[in-house]
Amino acid sequence: MNRLSRSKTSDLLTLDSCPVCKNHIGVRFFEPAPQPLATLGWPKTANEAKAMTRLSLDFKQCLSCAHVWNTSFSYDAIPYQINPSRMYNDGSIWQGHMVDTRALLLERVKDAPTVIEVGCGEGHFLRALADLFGEDGRFIGFDPDGSGESGQGIEFFSRVFDPVLDVERFKPDLILMRHVLEHLTRPLEFIQKLAWASGGIEKPLWFFAEVPCIDKVFETGRLSDFFYEHPSHFSSHSFRTLLENVGDVVDFQTGYSGEVIYALARVLPQDYRIQQVSRRNSFFEKSKESISFIQVQLRNLALSGKKTVIWGGTGKAAAFINLFSANSGDFPWVVDSDATKVGYYVPGTGQLIRSPLEIKSDYIDVVIIPSQWRARDISKQIDDMQFSIGQILIEHQGKLIDFQKEEHPY
Repeated sequence: MNRLSRSKTSDLLTLDSCPVCKNHIGVRFFEPAPQPLATLGWPKTANEAKAMTRLSLDFKQCLSCAHVWNTSFSYDAIPYQINPSRMYNDGSIWQGHMVDTRALLLERVKDAPTVIEVGCGEGHFLRALADLFGEDGRFIGFDPDGSGESGQGIEFFSRVFDPVLDVERFKPDLILMRHVLEHLTRPLEFIQKLAWASGGIEKPLWFFAEVPCIDKVFETGRLSDFFYEHPSHFSSHSFRTLLENVGDVVDFQTGYSGEVIYALARVLPQDYRIQQVSRRNSFFEKSKESISFIQVQLRNLALSGKKTVIWGGTGKAAAFINLFSANSGDFPWVVDSDATKVGYYVPGTGQLIRSPLEIKSDYIDVVIIPSQWRARDISKQIDDMQFSIGQILIEHQGKLIDFQKEEHPY
């Protein structure tokens, strides 16, 4: 059985999780000397070109999905708003690929669609797609570059596309991302937000994405694919892994002799997540009601003059005391079974944490046990020490209940 040395094992751990699958186990992949911007610098003189800032390329590869990414990338180093990202290929084979791509989209999207292209550049692909629909439909491009040609014949927004707000606003039938995902530092976050937003538009949403494919890099060992403007490099495995987070991948292909990889997916809002949000919202609203109700119960208890002891002074007990405002004036008596905590003070409110032995001779009207999971043990301890008490209260379902008389799971 082959085993890695200790030094090699430590090298596998990355400080950053994979931007596609969030796996933390990766290997050093490619670490050349710092390089200038390759596609967005646009130096106007030879001296300016030679003086360009060199930026670090520290590529790691995920051992789970085979994604490759630059862990030293900073979006702030990219002047998108100043210099355009120009992707030019007028070759007949590439143009044929564009025709095939539009034909694929036409099979799925019909009847005056609303189409959004994220990172539309100068808008050539989106305008050509719009031409196929004549005057039917709405075609919207987003790009922070804002090239002079971008808005000709289409609606154009010179800004970054927001997957949540813009899906809600425009309610698209199709979203295109051609050669954009490789520029994102958090592609999984974008995809998950898109899937979530689709649940609010009440109609099918298709998502088409295309990226450069580095499968041939693994086969040939070529190195010029790696430059600063592309922080992410997708293998066919990592691209499928990413797209499966958006919904049902119905078409997954390589094109242009394997140099690009693209997929068409039906975006699914994932009903179980919607149900989870409903439950979380319910908990959120209920929690506010619970705090108010228990605070009133505690205030009434303080006004009653009953001697009340809170059993526990740190951890969950301290959280309870602070959450429900059980201040030291109304509730000065706090005890703890753990002798090592005695003599310290409750964080935030300042009650002295005492030994239970200090109250053994007194009659206690009410004992509050904030740590419900320990309530049975503490109740037994109270019996064993022959304390004289009126009732034990615990928090349950948004109120303080009688531990010995009311129903609860503890």
